[in-house]
Amino acid sequence: MTSQAPLLIAAPDLAAAVQDWLRHLGAERRYSPKTLEAYERDARQFLSFLTGHLGEPPRIAALSDLRPADVRAFLARRRHEGLEARSLGRALAGVRSLVRFLERRDGVNAAPFAAVRAPKPGKSLPKPLEAGPALRLVDARESLAEEPWVAARDAAVLGLLYGAGLRISEALALTRAAAPIAAESLRVTGKGGKTRVVPILPAIRRGVLDYLKLCPWPLEPEGPLFVGVKGGPLSPRVVQLAVERLRGALGLPDSATPHALRHSFATHLLAGGADLRSIQELLGHASLSTTQVYTGVDTARLIEIYRKTHPRA
Repeated sequence: MTSQAPLLIAAPDLAAAVQDWLRHLGAERRYSPKTLEAYERDARQFLSFLTGHLGEPPRIAALSDLRPADVRAFLARRRHEGLEARSLGRALAGVRSLVRFLERRDGVNAAPFAAVRAPKPGKSLPKPLEAGPALRLVDARESLAEEPWVAARDAAVLGLLYGAGLRISEALALTRAAAPIAAESLRVTGKGGKTRVVPILPAIRRGVLDYLKLCPWPLEPEGPLFVGVKGGPLSPRVVQLAVERLRGALGLPDSATPHALRHSFATHLLAGGADLRSIQELLGHASLSTTQVYTGVDTARLIEIYRKTHPRA
């Protein structure tokens, strides 16, 4: 657990400079009150550390004598107090902002602070849903939308995420001409303009067809397949809000998001025996290592796959 930020401990010149810095951030940089509060807290923690580290409340001039090792010692202290990598990075950003301000105003040497790299945060993986909850999220009959066509639209979009592994941006980028209602596969353009072909299950085709039958807006062949209530391109935020409302009604956790459906697609395929290389192609990942992280595959699972499939195992 992190400790509370202490009172500002610094020599009068540095204490006054901190207040000038905060006023600068608020008045000229237009930082939000929450950001100012966080930066002030980080400055207090840093100056409190320096007081113990140097044996006296620090003055402005003392900052120029610091070395990268001193900055790393501060980060080590904060990590020992329970800060995770993301919070440590923010704390370092706040302290750097203060020192850069003092560099411009008072000639403080900011180089030692620039020389220290922020800790890399661990990769945050979306949690996959169980098959049952995932199927309920993509079922138009579970929708809370008042208009039947909106319920069908949301179900069709989410069906593409869970049933074909599309990113929400990829689903919403589909044109009416590309609507997957007849073919058994769909060509998708993903990140970096990379195209891939994904299979389309009958249930996905039926979901898109149901939406097209109910949609009250005329859809141009090269226009968006999925539209909002006013006929314009559908916003990802609208889909996210629909899922937020639905997961509350279904009693699902906050981790039940549109992106979690894509993660569930990959995870359920892997659990069913699909190989990583195939999942990589379906997801449109440039490298297999990305797929391993995304699907939460660990070394033990890879060894298990190897032992079951390699002729020499």
